[in-house]
Amino acid sequence: MHERERHRIILSAIQEKPVITVQDIAELTEASEATIRRDIASLHVQGKLRRVRGGAEAVHPPQLGNLAARPFRVSESVNIDKKRAIARAAVDLCEEGDSIIINGGTTTFQMVHFMSARRLQVMTNSFAIAEHLVKHSKCTVSVPGGAIYRDQSLILSPFENDAIRNFYARRIFIGAQGINALGVMESDALVIQSEQKLVRQAEELIVMVDSSKFAKRSSLILCALDKVSTIITDDRISDEAAAMVTDAGVKLMTVKPLASAEREDTSSVA
Repeated sequence: MHERERHRIILSAIQEKPVITVQDIAELTEASEATIRRDIASLHVQGKLRRVRGGAEAVHPPQLGNLAARPFRVSESVNIDKKRAIARAAVDLCEEGDSIIINGGTTTFQMVHFMSARRLQVMTNSFAIAEHLVKHSKCTVSVPGGAIYRDQSLILSPFENDAIRNFYARRIFIGAQGINALGVMESDALVIQSEQKLVRQAEELIVMVDSSKFAKRSSLILCALDKVSTIITDDRISDEAAAMVTDAGVKLMTVKPLASAEREDTSSVA
């Protein structure tokens, strides 16, 4: 990852919470901790953040009341090759005319690059997904009512009487903050509430996560693992994680990350 891209991710990440650690940023960018320390030092000199012991903080701390979920722009380019391959496999599951739900997230967003020629009925709570499909596909697009959370590009509502309950789908596609034996994990209660409403409207739950998510934990459980129909991940998943999935009776699909040339080809249809 180039220095400019790392700096963009770091500056976005410090708006997510008051202090972010070197280890957190290294995990986000897949760079070494030594590289991240140099990045923080450089941004500190430029006055774009404050260097603190073990990490960095924002010059202007984020306001309270934001979602705990990671901002869309922070995660968008992380593990992009894996996300694109997972997304292509997810779209391959869809048949012409299907009704589907796509939950907001950076992995699910990659599905739009393979949907330009499809005619699907799509419900999504992602402002970014809805906007892209309206502009670049033949799909019918519906969105629920609610407030737009700009950082996560999500449309969320705490109320039950919204458009979600009038839409029924063959499949719902979601991402996750983490997956373990307890189930599918998320980081924000409002996000969980919205996702649970969407999940109730679909026959099958498809979870799209890159292999790193099997090593991550979060504080909230969206659903138990046995509620999931299929998990799509990349071929770096550990044998232990794969066994956990199949032992729970969940279908496991693994894909190889897209090569750079393939990624450029799909970008051309965006």
